[in-house]
Amino acid sequence: MFLNQIPVVKAEMLIRMPVAEVFEAFVDPQITTKFWFTKSSGRLEAGKNVRWEWEMYGVADELYVKEIEPDKRISVQSSDGSTIDWVFTARADNETFVTITSAGFVGNGDEIVSQAIDSMGGYTIVLCGLKMYLEHGVTPQFVADKSPDAHVR
Repeated sequence: MFLNQIPVVKAEMLIRMPVAEVFEAFVDPQITTKFWFTKSSGRLEAGKNVRWEWEMYGVADELYVKEIEPDKRISVQSSDGSTIDWVFTARADNETFVTITSAGFVGNGDEIVSQAIDSMGGYTIVLCGLKMYLEHGVTPQFVADKSPDAHVR
């Protein structure tokens, strides 16, 4: 399979909360573990390495935090070399539009397309979980429930 262009994944969602709270939900693992991964080695800070774990699946990722602009942008590089960028755009006083972009997928055409599709679905679930958690105070189980047969026993 030949690709004319390597896919760039984008997932977006309006969160009806102030930008500072939405931004903090991604840099503070005490919050992020309520809607995404289950364990983290620490807070996101520019120039630091952080480990995220999804214990139910027995998987983890090592991230390098490239840049942080408080309340505006987060940029990380994943252990597979792909990049993930979050952009936080304040709308009204209590609204934030979050855009997550992922790029840099590698492999043959089929592998790249598979990674892009998986990333698109994953980041969409993350944003839905964030919305439920911040707007409604509900701790969603979307990530764990996406593939219950893949849980480590």
